Amino acid sequence: MKTLANFIDGQRKPPASGIYLDDVEPATGNLLARIPDSTAVDVNEAVAAAARAFPEWSGLPIAARAECLQRLAGLIQANALELARLESTDTGKPLQLALDVDMARAQANLQFFAGAMTHWTSTCHDMGPVGFNYTRREALGVVALITPWNLPLYLLTWKLAPALVTGNTVVAKPSELTPLTADALCELAREAGIPPGVFNLVHGSGNSCGQALVDHPDIRAISFTGGTTTGRRIATSVAPRLIKTSLELGGKNPALVFDDADLESTLPGLVRAGFTNQGQVCLCSSRLLVHESIHDQLVSRLADLVAALRVGDPTAGDTDQGALISRAHQRKVLSFIEHARDQGGQILCGGQAVQPPGRCNQGYFVAPTVITGLPADCRLHREEIFGPVVTVQGFADEDEAIALANAVDYGLSATVWTGQLRRAHRVAARLQTGIVWINNWLVRDLRTPFGGMKDSGLGREGGEWSLAFFTETKNVFVDGN
Repeated sequence: MKTLANFIDGQRKPPASGIYLDDVEPATGNLLARIPDSTAVDVNEAVAAAARAFPEWSGLPIAARAECLQRLAGLIQANALELARLESTDTGKPLQLALDVDMARAQANLQFFAGAMTHWTSTCHDMGPVGFNYTRREALGVVALITPWNLPLYLLTWKLAPALVTGNTVVAKPSELTPLTADALCELAREAGIPPGVFNLVHGSGNSCGQALVDHPDIRAISFTGGTTTGRRIATSVAPRLIKTSLELGGKNPALVFDDADLESTLPGLVRAGFTNQGQVCLCSSRLLVHESIHDQLVSRLADLVAALRVGDPTAGDTDQGALISRAHQRKVLSFIEHARDQGGQILCGGQAVQPPGRCNQGYFVAPTVITGLPADCRLHREEIFGPVVTVQGFADEDEAIALANAVDYGLSATVWTGQLRRAHRVAARLQTGIVWINNWLVRDLRTPFGGMKDSGLGREGGEWSLAFFTETKNVFVDGN
């Protein structure tokens, strides 16, 4: 078992309180590590270190900051397998998924924003003999990054890269449930030559450490990914200070399958969209809306594919589905399934906890589950389950499909499966979501805007949107006389 420390001003530091939290391995239920239960004292120290480092870091040439990110990306690549093992152990996700997706994306995040900043152009508005205006993008100062447990290093680097390359200094708080790769990143950042105080990391609970970070008067911006309830709390806390806030929150994402969809490609796509990372991705398609003419055929074939997914030890090469993040979350997911039974839903596959043989027989596993026959207003159609549970509803025509898709409080993403290009564009325009994939899922271009509508968040990340968020825009006029 390992005891972690905060990373402040380039040094490992224990929590001022001397109190630690337990980090538990989801696949076994065993204790992995003890992490600091940081308080406002630790947050104040981290913010002060970041403030001291800001003038020098923001004054560096852009190329110098970008080079630090490139070196950090190279170190992630060189240590990808070790980092993936940490991520798999800490989250319960299959090791191969952690390697192929999480580590690859963490490296890509750093490389992308290092390059994007060096190609980001400013604007000039010529007013003829009167003069001209030019636009400056200036670093904000100390910014806070608060990241979730489902994609720990993936999402930390997604925020860290644009924050640093634009000249800000950072205090980050990873989820207390998955601290290991964030802890490892601290050593890699030091090795990459990122100066002390530029990247600081504090561990702890949301109520204590997270709230202290949100409330700190010297924080100039907050980038948060996590649950909608916490996002509302952050927005309420920072509203009086009028600081920049980016909130990437929950989703209840529909997949609309029309009668002309190519089922040979659609079915594997729906399985991937519904059950990647045990359904613990905010973008997962947890609601399948299927044209009534193909409903029974699709549901039968889908259930067979989902039932064939192998649940087990995340380290095993043939595992498709790992563990859920915690015992509490396992119970939550199972309670949704029990509610479906109470509502008369038909469990086509799954529907129960799983105890894999061997070392994982005390882990937090749930069989991937497909449910049909629920009432239209059932909680499972409307609330974010964030687990390996997919519901299926039928629709008669395009208008009904869109109405069902939009009939929730969330609006993060949607997928449309159809053979008609005109329909695809028409439906995409009417969906109340920030992202629409047509005949695919989770194809990411880091240049594009990422974020949701309604209760799915506030603001956009990616490309120039991230660079703009972490900078202040200033117009300068130069007299022509």
